[in-house]
Amino acid sequence: MDMKFDLAQIAPPPHVAFPMSAPMRACAAGSCDQCGVRDRAICADLPSGDREALSQIGRRVALRAGQTVMWEGDDSMVVANVIEGTLKLSTSLGDGREQIVGVVYPSDFIGRPFGTLTPHSVTALTDARLCLFPRRAFDGFARSHGALQHRLLARTLDDLDRTRAWMLLLGRKSAREKVATFLLDMDRRLPIDRDGTIELPLSRQQVADILGLTIETVSRQMNEMKRLGVIALPGRRGVRLIDTVALEAMAGGD
Repeated sequence: MDMKFDLAQIAPPPHVAFPMSAPMRACAAGSCDQCGVRDRAICADLPSGDREALSQIGRRVALRAGQTVMWEGDDSMVVANVIEGTLKLSTSLGDGREQIVGVVYPSDFIGRPFGTLTPHSVTALTDARLCLFPRRAFDGFARSHGALQHRLLARTLDDLDRTRAWMLLLGRKSAREKVATFLLDMDRRLPIDRDGTIELPLSRQQVADILGLTIETVSRQMNEMKRLGVIALPGRRGVRLIDTVALEAMAGGD
């Protein structure tokens, strides 16, 4: 499988991309048993033999922060399990602006199986590793494996629930509730260092875009939470939750 990825984030002029080959290798025998997300990924319910059979049509891909693996509106050519790293899902508005519509983490599944077009672009926010499958080969495998189809359906319903919750957040929650909810979600999904700090993969401007706020509002809310002793803000993007109960109360509007 020959695949190219573009450094979409750092190409200087609009509509100009620098193609580069991403490091790729076939999944070796036994690699599924060594995979850190094997119990949470889309293939988790497959018997060991079927999981290894699926791995034979996949490739391990390493991405650098800023590389785009799927482009909005393109033919749906690949799907993937996220093994490591954080990626964003984004769509383009008519005037060229980007809207981030989601963030994916290790064990999440990206791409559009059983579809013809890719609904949004997928770009690495951090260095990342994927288990990448040709979409048609994955579709064929899924059709003959009920456990995988069931897992896909469950993921789809989970995504629908998250979308409905996000509609509530954007439509009804205050700025403080939005920021508190976002930080709690980051704390659940991102790795925490030995000091209890998480490194946000998004800039404050990107956080503001996701939450439908201004960067000034996001900064003001986070600084106020710091002043109240609810969080600490070590470094440029570090966040440490000090009082989770208080933060949950803020997220719920208490």
